[in-house]
Amino acid sequence: MNKGSVNVQAVISYITWVGWLIAMFTRNLSDRFAAFHLNQALVLNICATLAGILRIVPLLGALAYNIVSIVVFVLWCIGLYRAVIGSDEPIPIIGQFRLF
Repeated sequence: MNKGSVNVQAVISYITWVGWLIAMFTRNLSDRFAAFHLNQALVLNICATLAGILRIVPLLGALAYNIVSIVVFVLWCIGLYRAVIGSDEPIPIIGQFRLF
C-alpha cells in the first residue's frame, strides 16, 4: 500500500460491527490490505462479543469481562493505528487467526 494514502475500508472496519459490515460490502475485492484489516477487525469484534457473553457467568464472569474488554480495547487501538498508517503487521495475540 502507498504509505501516503489511508485505506478507508481498513479504517472503517475497526468501527464496531456496523463499520465492519460497511467496509466488507464496499471494499475492492482485490484489495489485500483492506481484507487483512477486515479479518483483524472481525476477530476483535468476535472477541468483544464473547467478552460480553462472559458477563452472564456469576462472580468471575464480570472480572473476566473486564480483563478481556481491556485487552480487546488495547488491541483495537493498535489495529486502528496500523490501518491508519498503512501497516500490515498483525495485531499481537490475535494476529495469527485467519477467518477469511
